Amino acid sequence: MTPKQYTGELFSENKSEPAPSAPLAARLAPRDWTDFSGQGHLVDPGALLRRSIEADRLGSAIFFGPPGTGKTALARLAALKTKAHVEEKNAVTVGIPDIRVILQQAQERGRIQHKRTWLILDEIHHFNRSQQDALLPDVERGTVTLIGLTTENPSFYVNAALLSRSTLFEFHPLKEDDLRKILSRALTAFSPEKTVEMTDDARQHLIAMSAGDARRMINAVELAVLTTAPGDGGRVRIDLPVAEASIQARAVRYDKSSDDHYDTISAFIKSLRGSDPDAALYWMAKMLAAGEDPRFIARRLLIASSEDVGNADPRALLVATAAAEAVERLGLPEGKIPLAQAVVYVATAPKSNASYIALHKVEDEIQRGPHREVPNHLRDANLDSKTRGHGAGYKYPHDFPGHHVDQSYMPDPKQFYEPTDLGYEKLIRQHLSSLRKTSTDRPKSDER
Repeated sequence: MTPKQYTGELFSENKSEPAPSAPLAARLAPRDWTDFSGQGHLVDPGALLRRSIEADRLGSAIFFGPPGTGKTALARLAALKTKAHVEEKNAVTVGIPDIRVILQQAQERGRIQHKRTWLILDEIHHFNRSQQDALLPDVERGTVTLIGLTTENPSFYVNAALLSRSTLFEFHPLKEDDLRKILSRALTAFSPEKTVEMTDDARQHLIAMSAGDARRMINAVELAVLTTAPGDGGRVRIDLPVAEASIQARAVRYDKSSDDHYDTISAFIKSLRGSDPDAALYWMAKMLAAGEDPRFIARRLLIASSEDVGNADPRALLVATAAAEAVERLGLPEGKIPLAQAVVYVATAPKSNASYIALHKVEDEIQRGPHREVPNHLRDANLDSKTRGHGAGYKYPHDFPGHHVDQSYMPDPKQFYEPTDLGYEKLIRQHLSSLRKTSTDRPKSDER
């Protein structure tokens, strides 16, 4: 591959190899597609982003996703393949004057050399609206091709005008197989100076603790190798205690494919149902420490808030839903905070499974009970009110005192929902009781 004029600071003078003093993560930066692991939806043969890079037709784009998932690595790989001049900057360290210099040079380069300019802007979410607006005219004219990198949702941090002129590419947390490939490359990066061996449990721990973040895992490998004295034959051996110390996290016995996974989530759900916030928080924290997907925990919270809390506190579902949304937006580690808040709320809320039980009764009635047609007065009257009498006799509840009127809403009525005397459901029970006392066609409770 012919070296390009990529000006990334981590690269040595010939721009084709990383500097020897660069961190391991930089030295492992992919130089071609075969070196890149993960994000198959973006880099597999035929994917839009890969085709755009290979054809050197990539337009302004925003790469967004969690840390350590390959955004910077892919931007630099693309920079090695383009014929454009490439500038790489971090939004934290540049201001509007710096941007104006880059844009002016890009204009001159295009006019005199007929050469395009790429601006790789890391952490673009740190640019305020004025800084982003300074980029907009030249992005729109094509003076520069902007490649923005961010760990945040660009819809919240990048202004609409820039977004409309950019293609969004989302990066996902790396899968275990992808991390394993990267780890293998990292362990061979020290040869021929050092031969590094790593035990299977140490590998698994680093992969699990990285939570899909390759950079975190690579940094831990580098720290482990540099701080471990060679043994017999000059080999550096990394075992579990060294791996734990290097990534600053103790190994948690929790295999997603074993009983540990099912037993722990079972303990979590039962602690929520049993109104023990301390136990529920403990099992939640254990799962997160072991690398469990926080979205999995959030989904279990959503289920518990309806199945076990229900209408005893309808706000529990709102809190759990908000926590699930917050986890999606924040990721880890910050996402643990709203998750913990929701766990405490659901665990301490009054409990009722009356709605859950009613659902099962209704489902059983549909399968085994009598077939019920929709009563004529409840049918849609928009089309057939005159010819077939649909809707005739329907009483509009809001026209009556208390916004309620006694009428049948189901043939052969039966009571499925039996509210408890707990929390808000006590008010529901009282209200329904008062309504049913005035009804001449009260459904009987399901006694089966």
